Amino acid sequence: MEIKGKVFVVTGAGNGIGRELALQLLKNNARVAGVDLDEQALFETRKLAGNRKDEFLPVKMDITDREMANQLPDRIIKHFGSVDGLINNAGIIQKFVPVNELPLEDADRVFRVNFNGTLYVTKAFLPVFLKRPEAHIINISSMGGFLPVPGQTLYGASKAAVKLFTEGLYAELKDTNVRVTIVFPGAVATNISANSGLKIPESDVESDFKPMPADKAAAKIISGIEKNSFRILVGSDARMLDKLYRIAPKFATNFITKKMKSLLEN
Repeated sequence: MEIKGKVFVVTGAGNGIGRELALQLLKNNARVAGVDLDEQALFETRKLAGNRKDEFLPVKMDITDREMANQLPDRIIKHFGSVDGLINNAGIIQKFVPVNELPLEDADRVFRVNFNGTLYVTKAFLPVFLKRPEAHIINISSMGGFLPVPGQTLYGASKAAVKLFTEGLYAELKDTNVRVTIVFPGAVATNISANSGLKIPESDVESDFKPMPADKAAAKIISGIEKNSFRILVGSDARMLDKLYRIAPKFATNFITKKMKSLLEN
């Protein structure tokens, strides 16, 4: 899809990859509706847009609220006149603990945000997209969506659900005007831990995984959107582990378990 002149909705646009996606879409002459729970963070994103800030619409919204999700397309169309693309980026992680120690309330919250939120917003926009000359749905999964990560089992399960949901959408829509892309980021330097309400020793993660800067991750994703890519792997770790898990899943599982050991011991 050509970015220029299109209208995109980006969830989780208040920080991290979502903020960088919004800013880079604006730089490529798209118009953007940024969705986030943190209204102040959205206004900071708008400020960072500089001379393109008037092309950024901040929308404070809880994506797990089905009614709010259903009302979102009309709100975007009323402001911009149309809508062409959706990037379901908003997501949270869980506490770094085994399943046995994770409260069910926490597990429910992870699924509500990561999967239900993605489903609700996608369902709201799909009827609109099917009437457009061209449209694009981009769902952000995770390296943890194809590779088991101990201490993030429920997070991974939610992202695996996003993966299969997106691949199913692709199969259902491949003969329509709606393009569908699934994204698998590896370690990216964002503040997802704080946004998830957690205190994680980030230095341990960085020493093992060398996170990609959020702006470079966003640039990789946008390049894939322009190519109508079916699958985007972001980061050398995601690319390497994707191949390794296909070839030797047990070895890959043991490898990532060793890497994550320090987090589980904290």
